Amino acid sequence: MTSLVSPLSTHSAQRRHLLTTLALAGAGVGMGLPAWAQNDWPAGKLITWVVPYPAGGSTDVLGRNIALKLGAALSTNVIVDNKAGATGTIGAAYVAKAAPDGLTLLGTSIGPQAIAPHLMAKLPYDHITAFEPVITVGTIPHILVVGANQPFKTVADLLAAAKAQPGKLAFASGGNGTILQMQGELLQQQSGARFIHVPYKGDTPALQDTLAEQVQFMFAPAAAALPHVQSGKLRALAVTSAQRLKALPAVPTMGEAGLKEFVVEQWQAVFAPAKTPAAIVQRLNREIAAALKDPVLIALADKLGVTPVGGTPQQLGDLQKADSAKWAKVIKDGNIKAD
Repeated sequence: MTSLVSPLSTHSAQRRHLLTTLALAGAGVGMGLPAWAQNDWPAGKLITWVVPYPAGGSTDVLGRNIALKLGAALSTNVIVDNKAGATGTIGAAYVAKAAPDGLTLLGTSIGPQAIAPHLMAKLPYDHITAFEPVITVGTIPHILVVGANQPFKTVADLLAAAKAQPGKLAFASGGNGTILQMQGELLQQQSGARFIHVPYKGDTPALQDTLAEQVQFMFAPAAAALPHVQSGKLRALAVTSAQRLKALPAVPTMGEAGLKEFVVEQWQAVFAPAKTPAAIVQRLNREIAAALKDPVLIALADKLGVTPVGGTPQQLGDLQKADSAKWAKVIKDGNIKAD
C-alpha cells in the first residue's frame, strides 16, 4: 500500500533547487562540497518511507505523521509504502537492498530488527550490517495484566501458582516471534515457572481472550491495556518499563515485583540502507528529532502509547545490538521456533 504523505509541486521543487544552486555558485561555496550537498539532497526527489506492517497500526500512524513533517522540512514529497508480511522482514529486506542515497527509509520496530532474525533461518539480509541507524522514534511500555476475576493479585501470586502447576497457566500473545511472546518466555526463564503460550493473530484478539479469561495473563501494550485496567476489567500486576507509569503510579515495575533484570520496552525507529552517507543520516536525524518535539506529534504519540525518544544514530545502533543479543539468548535458551 503506497500513499503520498507530503504533496509538493515538482515545478516548485525544481525552482527552489535552481535558486539554491545559483546561490551556492554565486557565493563560491560549491567547491569541495560532497556530492550529495552539490545536488542539494534530496533535490526534489521522492523519499519512500517503508512501513513493514499493515496500515493503521501505531508504527504506521506515527510514521505517516513524521513523514509529513520530514517532507516539509526537506521540501520534497514523502511516499509511505506499507510492505507488510513475515513479521516485518519483507519491508526490511526491501530497504536493505535499496540504494544508499537517503531516498528509501525504514520506519520499523524491535520485531524485525532484533527478534525475528533469530527465528528465521534464511533472511536475505543481516539485520545489523544491512542498515544505518537513523533515530529512535519512541518506546512502548507493556503491562502484565490478568482478568479481573483471576485470583492473582501480584506477580508473586502468579509465579507461585505456575510453579505449583507447571504448564497449566496460559499466556496470550499477538503471535509467535512477537515482543509479547518474548516477554512471556523471558518471565519463564527468569522465574523458573512454566506456562503455556497461546499465540493469536494480533494483539487485539489476544487481549480480548485475556479479558474473557480464556487465558490467565498477557503482556499487553500500555495504550491497549490501560482503558481496561482503569475500568476494572483487567488487573495490572506490573509494568515492564524501568520506571512506574504516570498513569498507573500504584503498579510496580517488574523489578520492584522481584525480577530485577526484567526491563522490556518495545521501540520504534528509523533506519536507512547501509552505506548511506553520514551527512544524510545526520540530516535525517536532525529533522526527525525536530518533528518528535512538535506538540501535535507528541499528543498523537501519547494517544498511541508511545513515548518519543530521539537521540543519536549511535544510540539507536547500540540499542538494536543490545536487544538483538538479549532476545537471541532468550530464543536459544527457550528453543523457540517460528511458525
